[in-house]
Amino acid sequence: MFATSPAKIGIDAGELSGSTTTGVTATDSIDDIIALAPDCVLYMAAALDAAEVTRLLEAGINIVTTRGEFHRPASMDAELRDRIERACRVGGASIHSTGSSPGFISEALPLVLASIQRRIDQITIDEFADLSQRDSPDLLFEVMGFGAAAQEFADYRLEYLRGSFGPSLELLAESLGVPLDSVEVAGEVGVTTREVTIAAGVLLEGTVGAQRITVSGMRDGRPVLRFRANWYCTADVEPQWDLLATGWRVVVDGDAPLSVDVNMPIPLDRMAETTPGYTANRAVNAVAAVCAADPGIRTSVELPQIIAQLLPLDAPIR
Repeated sequence: MFATSPAKIGIDAGELSGSTTTGVTATDSIDDIIALAPDCVLYMAAALDAAEVTRLLEAGINIVTTRGEFHRPASMDAELRDRIERACRVGGASIHSTGSSPGFISEALPLVLASIQRRIDQITIDEFADLSQRDSPDLLFEVMGFGAAAQEFADYRLEYLRGSFGPSLELLAESLGVPLDSVEVAGEVGVTTREVTIAAGVLLEGTVGAQRITVSGMRDGRPVLRFRANWYCTADVEPQWDLLATGWRVVVDGDAPLSVDVNMPIPLDRMAETTPGYTANRAVNAVAAVCAADPGIRTSVELPQIIAQLLPLDAPIR
């Protein structure tokens, strides 16, 4: 296991994850990982290190990653794409990017729902996150702007969502035969109708209590695909929005209309310990398909349906 924190080096992976001893210890050396000659690694770094990725691929090690740079090769920086594709050819390895969002909810599930359509007018993916019990004042108040006076969204926040979900929507559109003309992004807020106390502090009346960022895939002047991030600390806001519990809603407007809600039936105080699995589990389950794939940057459209590699029924759930 590769780690970047000096405090973790030499510690058993089981101890670091709160599980039983595994015999796998943390290292900060890519050379150590390559020397093990694994079939595949899970690359879940907080920031992309292209040198690390290329070394792994050149050594013939497949990669499944939760990094968002690899959802759609055509959306990648040209230099990075050339570098990664060259490494894949040298090592005969493949790399695939997935996760819960983007990934499962913006690619896998919409493709399944589209399979019973013959005409699609629009697909809207709403993501809902109730942050009222998240005790992270710096994130909510300083970074996200909850509890502040309503104002324009900072460009970097809008561009972050465009960069995260735009390539995924473009991949989905192309797979359905309706390539996009452009990807647009816009933000809006809901202000509190009363003073509200949340885990992270107090939201005064008339301040930001909910926010929505919409990434729209445009074709012929109208949105055919939309991803909307609905993040809120209270539902008592104006204007009133249809805010669901944490999870997703996918609406397909077509000749076989569908509206599918996918909720996370977890108490809010357990979200932090449970939700990482929604992202990590799909990556783990994709390993077999990625190892079997042809060398290169492989997308959700190119891989077969991801079939879960389940743990034994008597295995502890952590």
